[in-house]
Amino acid sequence: MKDLIVIKCGGSTLDQLTPSFFNTITDLVKSGKKVIIVHGGGPHINQTLNQLNIESTFVNGLRKTTLDVLQAVEMVLCGKVNKALVTKVQLADTLAVGLSGLDGGLMKVEAVDEEKLGFVGEPVQINTDLIYQLLDQHLVPVIAPIGMNEEGHHYNVNADSAAAAIARATQAEELVFVTDVDGILKDGDLIESATCEEVDQLIEDGTVYGGMIPKVKAAMKSLTGNVQSVTIMNGKSDQSLFNGDLIGTKISKSLSNQPVM
Repeated sequence: MKDLIVIKCGGSTLDQLTPSFFNTITDLVKSGKKVIIVHGGGPHINQTLNQLNIESTFVNGLRKTTLDVLQAVEMVLCGKVNKALVTKVQLADTLAVGLSGLDGGLMKVEAVDEEKLGFVGEPVQINTDLIYQLLDQHLVPVIAPIGMNEEGHHYNVNADSAAAAIARATQAEELVFVTDVDGILKDGDLIESATCEEVDQLIEDGTVYGGMIPKVKAAMKSLTGNVQSVTIMNGKSDQSLFNGDLIGTKISKSLSNQPVM
């Protein structure tokens, strides 16, 4: 869909998102953009699991989700985190609707590996009709990454995977990863745009290092289907928008992967 932006808010940044970030959502909507927000909630989940004395482990970066963990994850993501985000969007003068992947069959999933990961799912189908109907009403869908399989079992879904799947299915023009960093920096200066090949080179020469490597690799992995670019931006910054463009690093598909017109 033209002028559609999917924004993924990482759990580690949720409590630090500035009023400027939410004002940016409003500015985008007022400028004619359609916005979808997909969120995580890792730190809030960890806090709740600790309070409930429920053990939680990670396998290859994904939270192993037993039934006890799943119930806590649903409670935190669909309740506390989702409604807090909806409230903040609406305080910035934009109407939002909080959903999970369960609502309206929004996100059908299949288990990734039940033996190793338990109830962790991968999106296989997105109800785009529901999303389009909300967008047509000038509403911002705020989506918690909980999905359901064909048998009605609930699954925890990695927020990056959920955001990428929704962006592909809705034919979004852009996917945005909101993090706690400004984007890719070189010698202290922000790199405003780069192709995937250029980013690979920046990783190779050490410009991109440490915790930034998985961020940019996740961003590049999402560049499939009609998604032409992905932006890494800082949700803690007091300035998120400049001349209608998001401030951060925009990574575009490599020239060799551009669709033939």
